[in-house]
Amino acid sequence: MTHDMSIVSLIMQASIVVQAIMALLLILSIVSWAFIFQRNSALKYAEAEFRHFEDEFWSGADLNVLYNEYSQEGNTSGCSLIFCSGFKEYVRLQKVAGNAPEAVMDGTYRAMRVAMSREIDDLEQRLPFLATVGSISPYIGLLGTVWGIMTAFIALGQVKQATLQMVAPGIAEALIATAIGLFAAIPAVVGYNRFSAQVEKIENAYGNFMEEFSAILHRQAIASRG
Repeated sequence: MTHDMSIVSLIMQASIVVQAIMALLLILSIVSWAFIFQRNSALKYAEAEFRHFEDEFWSGADLNVLYNEYSQEGNTSGCSLIFCSGFKEYVRLQKVAGNAPEAVMDGTYRAMRVAMSREIDDLEQRLPFLATVGSISPYIGLLGTVWGIMTAFIALGQVKQATLQMVAPGIAEALIATAIGLFAAIPAVVGYNRFSAQVEKIENAYGNFMEEFSAILHRQAIASRG
């Protein structure tokens, strides 16, 4: 008796449970790749937006003009959103607490902190899913392998003489589940680690901008009080 040892044939000959596990892993892999491409594009856009806004901010443009420019666009994001949130709160507090620069700066910094937190939350979207896929996919694949091997040995127990030709197909089709699990896990882990590092880098850049912008506003607050 001969057995077709091609990958497709082994998958088609696998038990229903193993096939279901393979299908689940394949779906997780496809979704992971979709999220990887989507996050890669979003983070590249965030980095480009930050560089563009930073160049414009440090070019010496008037803060009121810069705020009016970005606030009228209505689609601010990233560093420009942090700037608009902080400057808007600064102007508002200057009208009600202009004689208390520290109170003005506390409120301004909180407004920027909230805006930054929301932006970081947006940048971290899909990352927990990638981390989950990277951690559980090998175990799901291993479950399929264990089930397939168990099924193969149960079948072997029903024959009088077991040969390698009888054992090999069952073992091979079971190991495919582990291979698919690793295929799903490795890109997800790599993507998660890479994107986490990018998000941390962007968060540090936002934090540095907040500190520098706060220092500028603090000097203006003191000057206006004087």
